[in-house]
Amino acid sequence: MNKPTLPKDLKPGAAAERFLLIAERGQIDKEARTVELAFATETPVERWWGNEILDCQPGSIRQGRLRSGAPLLVNHDRDDQVGVIESVQIGADRVARAVVRFGKSARASEVFDDVADGIRKNVSVGYRIHAAILESEEDGEGTYRITDWEPYEISLASVPADPQSGVGRTAGAATDKPPEHREMSKETDPAATAAKPDPSQLRAERTAGHDAGREAERTRVKEITAAARAFGRYEGMQALADRCVLEGASMDEFRAQAMDLMDSKPIVVDPNIGMNGKEVKRYSMVKALRYMASPDDKRAREAAAFEIECSEAAAEKMTRAARGIVVPNDVLGAGYGIRADNLVAGTPAAGGDTVATQLLASSFIDLLRNKMVLPGLGMTMLSGLVGNIAVPRQTGGGTFYWLAESGTVTDSAQAFDQVAMSPKTGAGKTQISRKLLLQSSVDVEAFVRNDLARIVALGIQAAAIQGGGSNEPTGILATVGIGSVPGGTNGAAPSWANLVALETKVAQQNADVGALGYLTNASVRGALKTTAKASGYPVYLWENGDTPVNGYKAGITNAVPSNLTKGTGTGLSAMIFGNFADLVMGLWGGLEIQVDPYSSGDSGSVIVRVFQDVDIAVRHGESFSATQDIIT
Repeated sequence: MNKPTLPKDLKPGAAAERFLLIAERGQIDKEARTVELAFATETPVERWWGNEILDCQPGSIRQGRLRSGAPLLVNHDRDDQVGVIESVQIGADRVARAVVRFGKSARASEVFDDVADGIRKNVSVGYRIHAAILESEEDGEGTYRITDWEPYEISLASVPADPQSGVGRTAGAATDKPPEHREMSKETDPAATAAKPDPSQLRAERTAGHDAGREAERTRVKEITAAARAFGRYEGMQALADRCVLEGASMDEFRAQAMDLMDSKPIVVDPNIGMNGKEVKRYSMVKALRYMASPDDKRAREAAAFEIECSEAAAEKMTRAARGIVVPNDVLGAGYGIRADNLVAGTPAAGGDTVATQLLASSFIDLLRNKMVLPGLGMTMLSGLVGNIAVPRQTGGGTFYWLAESGTVTDSAQAFDQVAMSPKTGAGKTQISRKLLLQSSVDVEAFVRNDLARIVALGIQAAAIQGGGSNEPTGILATVGIGSVPGGTNGAAPSWANLVALETKVAQQNADVGALGYLTNASVRGALKTTAKASGYPVYLWENGDTPVNGYKAGITNAVPSNLTKGTGTGLSAMIFGNFADLVMGLWGGLEIQVDPYSSGDSGSVIVRVFQDVDIAVRHGESFSATQDIIT
């Protein structure tokens, strides 16, 4: 069985069109203004990347968009809609048919009359390609069967390419013979007495012209694609290239449009190195660690050749020298899956008997979220950043006025500024045994990735809560402008009044909107669970359910400090309330991994250090309030 694949340079979701011939007009209902037409068959059509066969089986065609009332257009012009698709049917003869209904506007009526009179004879379908298999290959040219495609509109067009389809075609019609033509007599055909050309010469000329045209089309597409990649750092460049390829624009036309785009669009730097889904699944952190633990081991280096190559490409994206292996951003942010069929049972070099059946479907970024409580409270996470960024915020609003009769509005304007974010490097370390790294089980891969994610997550979360700035990010508790709710001179036990005061501080600044919630540590939670709201009233400050504190969500992490001092009070804890959507975390570049195989060599372990560039920003200090003297 052929494995799903796509032609080189053809991306999943690529747009395409196929033109069909309206050969019969027997299924036209003038009263209902409907026409039955065949919009796709399995007739091969030549594309710039090879021959294409649209698989016309119900399981291969995504019919949702057509069945939900997709448009009937003229020449794929979205501004020239003349009808709507009423129904879709995929026949046993592998022909895809649709019933279309024309509108009653003057334009729709004009087009409908042309169809009924046999003037407009051609149909074109616009669709997107999602999956294909290479069915055959001859002389370097592949024939691909499109096994997953999605039609999204049907058009009446002017250029036929698939004569095996049309209005009113019935099962088996694809084998119908064309009508025979009466042979002209020599008397009525002056050309009959002329010398007849050599048929083999005609075939050779047609083949040469066909090959030349095909090569010219491939050259055009390659030139546009290469130019788009060269200037891909400009926003919208790839979309422009796709449109120019689809519309048949020349290289000169694309170049002119690209120059206009570069004058109007910002430069976009892609943090990824261009790994596809298969390559992301293939990437193994364990192989990379195994190589770094034994860099002189030839077998370990060969096994990690792919990871080393990816690291070198990822390092080029960074603005500073890498400390070790760099895990590409593609792997960190994408769905990182490792399937058992990537390994070969019974072959030691390919995994042998350690093949597992588990699928790792989460990305490293998802693992970070799972290890922190802040995302659950609504924290905003920005990943894959390149260079310094600025998060906009509004610092002042316009003013509303009441006017006297014939009065004029006084000018007022909103005020804005930006919160700057720049990468700050955090580091952590863990210890992994050599014997564990020698395992090839998918479970070991998951264990290592989870362990690395835990280290990074705990460090980032601590900085987000109480980072002091300078070399580390500035966290919530160190942000200027947050509300303060003191408990007492030397601290105070938690009370219902103080919890409400935290909420009130934020509300007084009109900031009590968004992802509101409380954040504290396990000690404070224990105290809240045993403290009644009022004396003799058997309802406690921490209740059961999803909104346990004052009707809001509450997160628990021991990254919230419990060693604060005030007056003579020591061992005091903090509690925060606010709109956690205004807490922004940014991640830059890939995760860097460095292995020290010597420091713990006697124990048979290696020390793994991880480095991650990150920053934290609070968009509005007014969105948060805190008490930092809770006695537990």
